[in-house]
Amino acid sequence: MTGNIFNIQRYSINDGPGIRTTVFFKGCPLSCKWCHNPESISPSEEIILREDRCILCGDCFVTCEQNAILRNNNGFVTDRDKCIRCGRCIDVCYSEARALAGRTMTVDEVMIEIMKDVIFYRKSGGGVTFSGGEPFLQHEFLLLLLTACRQNNIHTAVDTSGYTSPPILEQVSRSVDLFLYDVKMLDDATHKNFAGVSNKLILENLQKLTDWHKNIVLRIPIIPGINDDLEQMRQMGKFILSLKQIHEIHLLPYHQTGIEKYRRLGLGYSLENMIQPAQESLINIVDELKLFVPNVLIGG
Repeated sequence: MTGNIFNIQRYSINDGPGIRTTVFFKGCPLSCKWCHNPESISPSEEIILREDRCILCGDCFVTCEQNAILRNNNGFVTDRDKCIRCGRCIDVCYSEARALAGRTMTVDEVMIEIMKDVIFYRKSGGGVTFSGGEPFLQHEFLLLLLTACRQNNIHTAVDTSGYTSPPILEQVSRSVDLFLYDVKMLDDATHKNFAGVSNKLILENLQKLTDWHKNIVLRIPIIPGINDDLEQMRQMGKFILSLKQIHEIHLLPYHQTGIEKYRRLGLGYSLENMIQPAQESLINIVDELKLFVPNVLIGG
């Protein structure tokens, strides 16, 4: 079996306890407007263009058999509708201005990367985090990797939106040490507008997961003007209080580091004028949520 992986990040310290390797699965059923990994959304491989690296040599233009690379007054542009993502233009790009987001990998290939840092996992209490995108879109591949990690006594975490079928969630939950479960907001209409799907399944799955699993950390992205007012956080706190097994919340403040990625993928970004939340606002949210949950951290 193979899966589509778009990145494997070693020495990660923000995706669970200790030093970790984070394996990013490609493909996501959500389309959050603030997503800082837009290359994770499509399940297909995508061409990334770093225009600042292009030396205008024209090798990509000559190589492309689909005529998907066109010459204009500023250099070369890619017609993404014609592009079949064969990777030939990447192979001839001396300046590495072109790259492919997404790579088909076997379980053994992923495990080779994971095992490189096993000594750090054991010394720091770390392990492997499967993130995305949404790992549950490739749940069979995920299960094989979780099994391989367990056979090697490696701690596992799954970072998920929870948007999957309950039977799949229950099956995977038996092989996971820790869930990092993302909840954006409680209002369904707002969730549909900014994340592209209803949150009904996400919230129902979270309630079910607290019956099946003991180790769940809730993650809430803080998006200014969308979900950061204290009344929303108060309602969120009451909802979390009604759940079992939720004793820790990580707040993930919005940041702008993903904007350039949208340009490299030829995508528009609707939140380009949004600013990062103020520290005072984050502290107020922490204080509000601590009325319901004892451990609330910024980051994580």
